[in-house]
Amino acid sequence: MICAFLRVSYFINRLFIILITTGYLSLALANSSCENPVWKESDFNLVYHVGPGYNYATPGDIPWESLTPGSLVKIHWRNEPYKNKWVINVAGAQNTPVVVLGVPQNGKLPVITGNNATTRQALDYWNENRSLIKIGASSIPNNSNASHITIACLDLQSAKPGYFFTSDNGSSAEYSKNAAAIHIEQGEYITIENCDIHDAGNGLFSTSSTSNVIIRGNHIWDNGIDGSIYEHNSYTESLGITFEFNHYGPLCNGCLGNNLKDRSAGTVLRYNWIEDGNRQLDLVDSDHTNFINSSLYSSTFVYGNILVEHEGQGNRQIVHYGGDSGDYSQYRKGTLYFYHNTVYSNRIKNTLMALSTNDESALLYNNIIYGVDQAILDANGIVTMQNNWLFSGWVNSHSTFNGSINAAGTIEGSEPGFINTENSNFYLKPGASGIGHSAVLPVAAQNHPVQWELTTSWNKTVRTSTNDLGAFDYNPAQNMIPVYLLMF
Repeated sequence: MICAFLRVSYFINRLFIILITTGYLSLALANSSCENPVWKESDFNLVYHVGPGYNYATPGDIPWESLTPGSLVKIHWRNEPYKNKWVINVAGAQNTPVVVLGVPQNGKLPVITGNNATTRQALDYWNENRSLIKIGASSIPNNSNASHITIACLDLQSAKPGYFFTSDNGSSAEYSKNAAAIHIEQGEYITIENCDIHDAGNGLFSTSSTSNVIIRGNHIWDNGIDGSIYEHNSYTESLGITFEFNHYGPLCNGCLGNNLKDRSAGTVLRYNWIEDGNRQLDLVDSDHTNFINSSLYSSTFVYGNILVEHEGQGNRQIVHYGGDSGDYSQYRKGTLYFYHNTVYSNRIKNTLMALSTNDESALLYNNIIYGVDQAILDANGIVTMQNNWLFSGWVNSHSTFNGSINAAGTIEGSEPGFINTENSNFYLKPGASGIGHSAVLPVAAQNHPVQWELTTSWNKTVRTSTNDLGAFDYNPAQNMIPVYLLMF
């Protein structure tokens, strides 16, 4: 299923820019890719090379216990996986970050596996059974504020029950169910980008002791625990988090978790492909007062995404927003801004959203929502809809309905004008009914403008217009390659 030439193009062509949203700096870097990284050795105080022919044969040889701000660790591809695990706990700064960078060969990322991995003995940190790579929270190195750390261009895999490792005291241990390929336990200004993350309990995990986190350009799939609803492709709770340009594929076979589960304040989800899972998005409550009392907690922005639901998945709801703890006092009680998304389902009788209570509301603008016998809400919630495309015969709810929906400018039909749904090509073809029908966004959403869209070779391109509904601007020149090919 992996197309080598597309993977090479994936690395060569991926571009990034600098964006600033709601006070948080999105550290996207111009013209950065794994084949041509923006980080130059001359910009760092110390550079470590890992791999065949270098002074450091494996990541376990790097002195992580004494790593200093302004360090670049370059892990070069080799035929066999590196069997190492470690913690990064350094107080970097914007001008002296710590970057762990994989160096691919012919489009192949260096593989770090948790299977029979060994922890560097000079390190001392807790929760070893919960991570392949951990950020923050350790005794050695002893630092209370991990910051300005980037992990990029690594294939991180195999951290879940059934896999064993050697701990920092030399004993053998097994990974826990909630182990993550990357566990961000403490830190701020943390970026995970251009990585493959798979075959773990939770692919990616962040705790409430983290802030200003960016998850960008990663392929995250095949995570979870067979038969369990509690582990997910990613599970995050950060004060300020942005997910952008990621491909979230299906969880592992028999795994019942959600694709992206988040309890953060200040969540922005944009330009991602998110496919299957119990729910594609599970945006629920925190139990930390600093999150609940934050002005960021009550506004969540979801735009420019492609959300795909196939027959045979778990919950028929695509998005859940509000809470799941049962303590209604800490539910989000805010607004989900949901605009310029393309939602596609080939199963019958979906529900687009479950809003937990009538204290949660959603503003749906300029989306294409394709699904036969589609309901907008489950039982509760307040929704305002403006200029969306919906399959004819849509209903407010398939349940006992206690909320309200105010819809205007809705376009209905049996075909929104996708190029080829069998090939997951959701570009709009000439004459598509969604062309030129966008409404002006609410003021808060205008502060998060739609500037990009996914395009060929799993790149992004500047979106030249937001006049059209959905995640793609109508552009005949972009209709040649099915988008689904770009994900692998």
